[in-house]
Order: sequence, then structure tokens, then C-alpha cells
Amino acid sequence: MDHRYESSETLRNKCAACYRQFNKKEHLVEHMRTSYHSVHEPMCGVCKKHCRSFESLREHLIGPLPKAECERIFKELGCDICLSILGSRSSLRAHRESCLSRPTNNGLLYRMANLGIQDELRIDNNRGRVVALACKMVGGGSDGSLDLCARVCLIDEHERILFHSYIKPNIPVTNYRYEMTGIRPEYLRDAMPLRNVSRKIQEFLCNGEPIWQIRSKGGRSRILVGHGLDHDLKCLEMDYPAIKMRDTAKYPPLMKTSKLSNSLKYLTKAYLGYDIQIGVQDPYEDCVATMKLYMRMKLSQFHNKENYPLATDPQNKNNFASWRQNELERMTPDQLLDFSRSDYYCWCLDSQDY
Repeated sequence: MDHRYESSETLRNKCAACYRQFNKKEHLVEHMRTSYHSVHEPMCGVCKKHCRSFESLREHLIGPLPKAECERIFKELGCDICLSILGSRSSLRAHRESCLSRPTNNGLLYRMANLGIQDELRIDNNRGRVVALACKMVGGGSDGSLDLCARVCLIDEHERILFHSYIKPNIPVTNYRYEMTGIRPEYLRDAMPLRNVSRKIQEFLCNGEPIWQIRSKGGRSRILVGHGLDHDLKCLEMDYPAIKMRDTAKYPPLMKTSKLSNSLKYLTKAYLGYDIQIGVQDPYEDCVATMKLYMRMKLSQFHNKENYPLATDPQNKNNFASWRQNELERMTPDQLLDFSRSDYYCWCLDSQDY
């Protein structure tokens, strides 16, 4: 609806971020108290509406019931990979060529990995602050449904392999899941034991820093990128602080509108523009995909820098306190949005911290 035809009272109670309208100002205040709108949310390049995730933004632009004007402009000037709006069709063509990622030619890497361990894992503070990890599981237990880590890969932010090894599980393998993993019994017979692999990876991630002293900012420890990291670390029988993990399965802007995780296969096709996990799956390929997604989310979003960007920061604790209710109800929607803060850590902040 055009603002010219909205009453001043309606505009006074309209959220400046998601454009929801409320009958009373107190309802808008309560909405702002619980919505955690911020500059870090994906935003429509046409109408500037904030969306909770890129999937919500995609539905807003090209979903079953898109916003008509936004859909029209997006079809002409929008990038279907990053969902941004360009100034002209020529700009869009140039942008889309650079926006599309290219799959890494890992055929040679796969063959090298089959020959044995590729191990360059050394504690070295100069070897990157961000690494991606991926595992491939075989089956254990009587029915082969128990996930056992049998192969692991670790790469740096330049997609160079730091560690790529088969792993000998602690219990017998009852299903090698060959069609998906490509793993044969002989690959694991003389492989490195799980305990040794876990210790080696954890020492590299901590980089000489005691794990109980690791903090979100500063220090020598590394950022760990992956998809479903909790499951991978559980199968590796190792711990790492959540504040240092960047999980593409749990990052709100990359999740479904229903707050469920998207598969890595879908995310790679939708936000990088190429296919993975066709036939035998290689952990190196998954590492590259998660690292590309992380770097895209970190570097391609131009958000305003804030000293205290999270709702949980002590300085923001009283922004929407109940004792400020009367003061909040006198504010405009734009003023309410100005000091609203995010409830998740936006990866763009890693560029500021490191």
C-alpha cells in the first residue's frame, strides 16, 4: 500500500523493518521487543523490507505470493543467487558472472586421499584463522545405522587441504555405505585411530590456547566452519567452543522460513550456483562449499558497524525494558528500529574482529 493512502495512526503503528501493522502502539513495542530486527537481517533491495532469512526474502521476491512491485523489478534487475538488486541489466550480467561460484576440481585430490593420509596439520598461527571441516560416516551397530566417522577433511580459507585422512573407528563397521562414501574395508584397516585424529584436529584448532580459555574475540584459536558441526564433532569425540563455530546448518539467514535447516546440497546450489554430492561424496567438496558459504555471508553483506551489535550485550539489555514502556510508545517506528539489536551473531562481524 502506498504511504500516501495510509492514515497517520496506521503509520505510527507500522514496523519500520517488516512492515507489519498494529492497532495500538503498545503492540508494536511488544513486537519490537521480541522480533530482534536489526541491520543484519536480509533486506529487500526494492522496498527495504527486513526478512528473517534469505528464504523469507526469496519468497517475498519470487515466492507463491510475492510482493508485486518487488517481483517485477527483481525479475528484471535481480540476482537469483545473492538476491540483490542491480542498477541496470548490464550491471546484473557482470555481477552474476562474479556471483556464481565455481566448483573446485577435486578429482586429483580424491585420488590422492585414496592413497592414504594427506597431513600438513601443524600448529602455526600464520596458517589462517578460519578452517572448514567435513566428515563422512560409515555405519556401525547391528543394523548399520550408527554413524561412525571414517573420513575427515580440514581446509583453510584458501581451500587448501590441511588434513585429509581415513579414520579407524573404535567399533566394528557393519555398513560401509559404499555407494555414498566410496569407502572400502581396506581403506580403514591401517588408518589412523579416531583418538589420534581427534587430538590432532583439536590441538590445531586451539592453536596452543587452552580450550577453557577460548573467548569469542581475540586469542589464537581458530574459527571452525562446517555443516552440522555438532554431529561431526560428536562422531569425532571431540569438543570445541560454540562461540568459535560457524555452522551453515544453524545460521538463521541460511535456514528455512520454518526455522529448520537446509541441506548443504541445497545451500550450495541456491547461494553458490553449482551442484555437489553427486554420486560418491567427498568431504573436501563439502569443506569447500561450507567455506564459500561462510565467506559469502561474511564479506558480501554490507552492514553498518555497531559497537554493541547483539541484544545480549549488556549495553542493550534495557533497550526494550518494561519500565520504559511509556517512553517507547512515544517513539516513531524508525526510532524503535534504530536501537533494536540482533539475537544471532552475524558473520560479517568476523571481518571486524579479525
